Amino acid sequence: MPQVAVETWVPVEPRIAFAVSQTTGEVRLRWDPFVRSQRLVGADRPAKGVRTLTRTRIGLGMVSEYAAYRPPTSVGMTMVRGPWFLAGFGGGWRFVDDVHDGIAGTRATWKYTYTVRPRWIRRIAEPIGQWLLGREIRARIDAFAAACGDPVVLAAAEADLASDAS
Repeated sequence: MPQVAVETWVPVEPRIAFAVSQTTGEVRLRWDPFVRSQRLVGADRPAKGVRTLTRTRIGLGMVSEYAAYRPPTSVGMTMVRGPWFLAGFGGGWRFVDDVHDGIAGTRATWKYTYTVRPRWIRRIAEPIGQWLLGREIRARIDAFAAACGDPVVLAAAEADLASDAS
């Protein structure tokens, strides 16, 4: 299966970076250029087994399910239903303590794997997918890094953490 992996460093601790990555609603749309709309299906909070319905800014729709949800270190998802040309799709995001130029922060690593269908088109479609998905995910993680410095997004992430604690 082809894989796209990107990483960035952000100047916030992992629990904040994780919380930013899991923001929803208007806050999510404020920073995530990949998402046009996104909502949880039958749940108020993300958790293992919870599904999301996502529409991308390029018009593709996908229902995915949290295969793992381990705040503040990692989250994983897998496609349940998606575009006709994907036989499989999944992703995982990891957040670990990391020091950059003497500043404590978080190293965020996002990995995605996918399988194209029909099989006979993979030789052509997978390199296109590597380029296109790679471009989209690099833009997305760059926007995530910027969001980790956005006071509005950080306030929402802190509020989510406070509500989780109560």
